[in-house]
Amino acid sequence: VQLVESGGGLVQPGGSLRLSCTFSGLSFSSYGMSWYRQAPGKEREWVAGVTGTGSSTLYADSVKGRFTISRDNAKNTVYLQMSSLKPEDTAVYYCKTSGGHWGQGTQVTVSS
Repeated sequence: VQLVESGGGLVQPGGSLRLSCTFSGLSFSSYGMSWYRQAPGKEREWVAGVTGTGSSTLYADSVKGRFTISRDNAKNTVYLQMSSLKPEDTAVYYCKTSGGHWGQGTQVTVSS
């Protein structure tokens, strides 16, 4: 299994970004998928998760109402739509399978 994140970058406070995580391997739909993030000097924290079918999602309180996780099993891709971004959302964002596979991360910087 290989995971590759993309879509990070520099955005102003209040802006939006959409992250993508592309899965290579077998049986993408059999895995629940999650997004995590790690800010400088802080521990990695869970952000959001989605079931294999995409029918159920969960969010950390810090992003609830601002971030949306979704997946397209035909494209082997999971997304994280981020809106109303705040400077405290600045971090490296990682995707992870329920089987314990991690991507390499993509940097998101929220700054004016």
